[in-house]
Amino acid sequence: MTALILIRHGETDWNRDRRIQGATDIPLNDTGRAQARATAAVLRGRLGGADRPAGAIPATIVSSDLARARETAEIIAAELGLAAPRTYRGLRERAYGDAEGVGLDEFRERWGDSYTAEVPGAEPWTDLRTRGIAALGRAVRDHRRATAPAASSLIVVSHGALIREMIRHATADELPPAGERLLNGSAHDFVYERDHLRLVAYAGLVA
Repeated sequence: MTALILIRHGETDWNRDRRIQGATDIPLNDTGRAQARATAAVLRGRLGGADRPAGAIPATIVSSDLARARETAEIIAAELGLAAPRTYRGLRERAYGDAEGVGLDEFRERWGDSYTAEVPGAEPWTDLRTRGIAALGRAVRDHRRATAPAASSLIVVSHGALIREMIRHATADELPPAGERLLNGSAHDFVYERDHLRLVAYAGLVA
């Protein structure tokens, strides 16, 4: 059994401006970097305990290879004294095709609800789910080889749509409910056991 903590990357300028990012490689802004440090502080309290020194926290960290996720993971790793994050292309955000760079209001006018819209060139949701599950499985296997037999959590920095789809997969599509979004820097807890993903807790916010 492996405890997973899925983290949504910190804010970018496109997040701030409510533009669809998808596979477009947008860097963190200063707010996003502060969010990453705040998330690290929360993780230190949860994983480190009051008496555990930096560098002795029982965790490893991985991320998507897109800059906003990679830098978030690098900041968290530095704050917690962890080894540099390994990156996985399979943990990338959903590709949104023609919608990338489009503002959310324009998106809704052109295609409708972001979770049901048919956008030309966008990655199908079923493909995103399959990709995300496979990438988590690879990351968990690599983590176990590196840390066994010690108990150690795996921190995964990824993206809103991919994390949302992992929550949906783990709850037979019951969660998150309509109108709930995942904040930048938010943490979502899972257990990965025998190739099965189980949701423990997630942080959603009504839009």
